[in-house]
Amino acid sequence: MLGLFKVKEKQREESQNNNRRGASSVKKKSAGELRLHKDISELNLPKSCKISFPNGKDDLMNFEVTIKPDEGYYTNGKFVFTFQVSNVYPHEAPKVKCKTKVYHPNIDLEGNVCLNILREDWKPVLNINTVIYGLFHLFTEPNYEDPLNHEAAAVLRDNPKTFENNVKRAMMGGQVGQTSFARCV
Repeated sequence: MLGLFKVKEKQREESQNNNRRGASSVKKKSAGELRLHKDISELNLPKSCKISFPNGKDDLMNFEVTIKPDEGYYTNGKFVFTFQVSNVYPHEAPKVKCKTKVYHPNIDLEGNVCLNILREDWKPVLNINTVIYGLFHLFTEPNYEDPLNHEAAAVLRDNPKTFENNVKRAMMGGQVGQTSFARCV
């Protein structure tokens, strides 16, 4: 018992000495940060997807993913998504927004994304890799049955050739209806 008290006393002294020397205390990471670190270290992305940390590697909870589809309507486009991950991740889905203005049935003009695993189908067993693959899938197979951009969804459903032309025009920096788009190819 006496040995335990000496160990505690020694730890207390070392802690006080470190504080006197100006040693900074190590910030304890939240469970969400630990899980996200694991998810990022295990990423297995398609070649057309890249992850970056605009605020530096010290801010893992906010990052960007760039998707460059290599097939489908959006081939050769470049679409950037921001991810904000809360400290309670994975119990809460990451917040994902598309920074690139895009003509898409599942992404509105404000960048909100309609992807079931970011809403009602989110489960803690899902991870960042799953979300990125879900976003990638939206570009290879847009879904007109669960739209945020109802006009784009109706065109895709009723006239896929017109939809394809609208996507190309938007990606080249043109105008679709009353909406102007920046070039993203």
